[in-house]
Amino acid sequence: MTTPVPPEGAVPPPGCPAHAPAGSATPAARARPRPDYSGVPAPEGRDPATEVDNPNIGPGRARRLNGPDAERDQQGLYDTLRLEYGEVAPVLLPRDVPAWLVLGHEENRFVCAHPELFTTDGREWRLLQDGTVGPDHPMAPIFMWQPVCAFVEGEEHERLREPLEENLRVTDLRELRRLVQRGTYALLNDLCEEGFCDLTEDYCERLPMIVLLGLFGMSHLYDDRFLEAARDLIKGTETANASNEHLMKLFRAEVERARVEPGDDFASQLLAHRAGMSAREVSEHLRIVLIAAYETTANLLANAMRILLVQMEVRGRVGAGRLNIYEAIEQALWDEPPFSAMLGRYALRDVEVGGRLIRKGDAVMLGYAAGNVDTRVRPALEAPVRDNRSHLAFGRGPHACPGQYLGRQLCQLALDDLLAWLPDMRLAVPSSQLRWSGSLLSRHLVELPVRFEPRSQRDEESIGTFGLPLPKGVGLFPPPDEEHDLMPVEIPERILEAEREAGEWRAARKRREDAARAGQDGPAPAEAAAGGAGAEAGGPFPGPRRPLWAWLRR
Repeated sequence: MTTPVPPEGAVPPPGCPAHAPAGSATPAARARPRPDYSGVPAPEGRDPATEVDNPNIGPGRARRLNGPDAERDQQGLYDTLRLEYGEVAPVLLPRDVPAWLVLGHEENRFVCAHPELFTTDGREWRLLQDGTVGPDHPMAPIFMWQPVCAFVEGEEHERLREPLEENLRVTDLRELRRLVQRGTYALLNDLCEEGFCDLTEDYCERLPMIVLLGLFGMSHLYDDRFLEAARDLIKGTETANASNEHLMKLFRAEVERARVEPGDDFASQLLAHRAGMSAREVSEHLRIVLIAAYETTANLLANAMRILLVQMEVRGRVGAGRLNIYEAIEQALWDEPPFSAMLGRYALRDVEVGGRLIRKGDAVMLGYAAGNVDTRVRPALEAPVRDNRSHLAFGRGPHACPGQYLGRQLCQLALDDLLAWLPDMRLAVPSSQLRWSGSLLSRHLVELPVRFEPRSQRDEESIGTFGLPLPKGVGLFPPPDEEHDLMPVEIPERILEAEREAGEWRAARKRREDAARAGQDGPAPAEAAAGGAGAEAGGPFPGPRRPLWAWLRR
């Protein structure tokens, strides 16, 4: 529960038991003892003597949120923290910088809803004020103050947020559908003859950026370096600052072009808005809107598609018209929110949240993924969450994501098109072998390999037409007794084993692309050493794709 050490005139949240009259607490609340953490050992590999001193986070009491162990099982780490500390836990950010992670659903909503207690202005962070963290920190692009709506409150927040809400809200849905259809054509037309693709890399990680750049009038920026920088920016890696500068250089150039030659693009619309945004404010907002929208949509699209592939009974209901794809998207927002956590709240005064005293100037992370599985709102995780939108995936309060409806619409159209192109898709590996890659703030599928019956390419003039006949002998829905979690298309074991020894699905694709760039006719040396898996005709891995930016810039 939440108990501010009250400022004058502050009003506690309605129904908060911590503010109930004496003697009115529930028996469960009265019986819950405050745990003693003095004996909790330091996580393996940590040296408490080198950690930043913090009166609220003693040596050996905080766990790292980054690193291989934390990223391998992110939800498992959240569960451990909840067992050890309750709904608010002390954690360590990169370089062992201390912060608080909010795990409870109600506690997350409280922090989001009270800007008078928790600000988004990183300049209020005590460790930034005393020099413990600075501009060279891997998470600096996230917490260093910028002239954007996400870092200000009150009237200034309203001034900077209004142009975003207006321009994202009036998006032409016909133009959005056209961009999704053309992007799907560019991505899938090279794949449909092969009968295999990795939906994560070949579709889910590329289509959102293609569509968003098209909507914003910046398609010419699309290339692999842009995608890599967009992903790297929010991971808290040592290269995040360089990725941020690469993107900002491009966005500043876009704003200068829009200032000299205004058009219908997003930058021109922001510059012309009555809010009077400066050139720097516009370039910073291009970054925060585009990167947040891309990461959110790419993860959401992959997670929703996984639900449709793994839970084949759900897939059947989609095809039979008994379940809207939109419901599958909402399920994904509950189970795998695009951002699992977000740094960005700083206490303006001493506040008690979830039984923890958060001191003025402490940093607070919002735990979206942890809050979504809080047993107080989801006592049975396996139960469907149909028509329930109280998840935390897009944040809450004044700083809730202004583009969440655009993201939902984009994902729905993308899933519609994907299922229309490849209605007979099946997972190419058992669902138990699907792997996840975690970072400090998000978690996404490493790959989502699927097989389907090969089919002929389509003419570009056919974009927007659906209902193509299925290949002979292929049915849209499997028989009721089919084991959907087993490999539906047999791949020779020698090929699978060779690829496992050589590395990940993604690594195999990268070897082929590197070989193509080098002008080699055969497989790359590392691939040859692994037995040449996939290089022979009929192998499970297609060759490199033609450059999409050439198609986008026509």
